Amino acid sequence: MRKIALISAIAAAAIGLSACSEKTQDAASNTAESAANDVATGVDKAAAATDELGDKAANAANNAAANVEQERAEAEADLHNESVKEAKND
Repeated sequence: MRKIALISAIAAAAIGLSACSEKTQDAASNTAESAANDVATGVDKAAAATDELGDKAANAANNAAANVEQERAEAEADLHNESVKEAKND
C-alpha cells in the first residue's frame, strides 16, 4: 500500500514538474520573441535614421558643390570681364 501511495505521489510530482517546465518554456519563448521584436524595431529605427542622415549629407554635398561652382563662375566672370552666366557656360 505504501509503495502504491509513494509511486502515486512521485507520478503526481512528475506531472506537476512537467507542467511547470512547459509553462517555463512558454514564458522563455515569449520573452525571446519579444526581445527579437524589440531588436527588429531598433534595427528599423536605426536604418531610418541612417537613411535620413545620408539624405542630409547628400543634400549638404550638393549645396556645397553648387556654392563652389557659383564662386568659380563669379571669379571667372571677374577675370574675363564677362557675366556669371557666360562664365558658367565656359
